[in-house]
Amino acid sequence: MINLYTAPTPNGHKASVTLEELGLPYQTHAINLSANDQKLPAFLAMNPNGRIPVIRDTGTGEVIFESGAIMIYLAEKTGKLLPTSGPGRYEVLQWLMFQMGGIGPMMGQANVFYRYFPEKIQPAIDRYQNETRRLFEVLDTALTDAEYLAGDFSIADIANWCWVRTYRWSGVSRDNLPNLDRWLTQMKARPACRAGINVPAAAPKKMLSGEALDAFAKGAQTILQT
Repeated sequence: MINLYTAPTPNGHKASVTLEELGLPYQTHAINLSANDQKLPAFLAMNPNGRIPVIRDTGTGEVIFESGAIMIYLAEKTGKLLPTSGPGRYEVLQWLMFQMGGIGPMMGQANVFYRYFPEKIQPAIDRYQNETRRLFEVLDTALTDAEYLAGDFSIADIANWCWVRTYRWSGVSRDNLPNLDRWLTQMKARPACRAGINVPAAAPKKMLSGEALDAFAKGAQTILQT
């Protein structure tokens, strides 16, 4: 059994979608980021960095933090979604690292400056939105003659999809990216992907607005400062 400590964020969804795609039994432990559950001693004992997600494998006793490391661990545990050797393995890993080093950080900073900071610093907003758009174009090019990023469906697709699907929240356009659009639609059609983004709570049916948006942004400001 896998115990998953998570919250409804793209990084959290990377773990839950992977678990769903692999068909592994798991138990969800919701971490309330606004209440700083991730800073409690019990959580810090699992992840000293105080970030979600974390898994505990009751079968082996392994505790893994960092979403990319979790995905690799789960793929290797099952022998699925990541080749065990050869060029195909590194094809998957390079696109996983592309998300971890590019898509995730750039979209995360776009969210901070576009959504969460009370002061709108336009050069910073432009910087992160433009770089995110450039990375989207890289994905679109990679998907020109490929159904999935590494040929076959893999953890690389899960990692990138969990972030790219939130493009509206980052204020980034996906216009004129037909290959990316096709891939996004294809990923969304997968039952396990849809199930995973509803962990640990149902995904919103529409974008927040008005007072709900203001309240969410205020809560996010608190999290950013801790």
